[in-house]
Amino acid sequence: MAIFSRKTKPTKLESLNELEPMLESGKPVLLDLMQQNCGPCRIMDGIVNELANEYGESAHIVKVDVTKVPGAAATFGVRSTPTFVLLGTATKKTSKKAQRKGKAQKAPSDRISPRWRQSGLVKKDQLSRVLESNGANKA
Repeated sequence: MAIFSRKTKPTKLESLNELEPMLESGKPVLLDLMQQNCGPCRIMDGIVNELANEYGESAHIVKVDVTKVPGAAATFGVRSTPTFVLLGTATKKTSKKAQRKGKAQKAPSDRISPRWRQSGLVKKDQLSRVLESNGANKA
């Protein structure tokens, strides 16, 4: 292991269009909807950086400054910052009867839905549990 290894940093979003390739990858996407002049956002900044470094390539950790990204606050219904939203591909539930008969239907990959949402200060272990329950692994 190298002495000076590079840390993985969260992706900073400049427009909502940049979310599409991340969502299509199938990895969980954790959005940190924040503002630069917000005290609680500054506290959570270090935790979000640690999560990005720990989960590396198994999840997308994204920072969205709601004052700089047009439409971000309206799209995700942000009323206070920081707000965390976990996005993932929605899976359509099938009944056991349909599974036995082989009629299980796959959900279309273009249906994206928020899996989890929380506003305010959030503990790091809670964010880790949410990421791991949606398929992310620590590097």
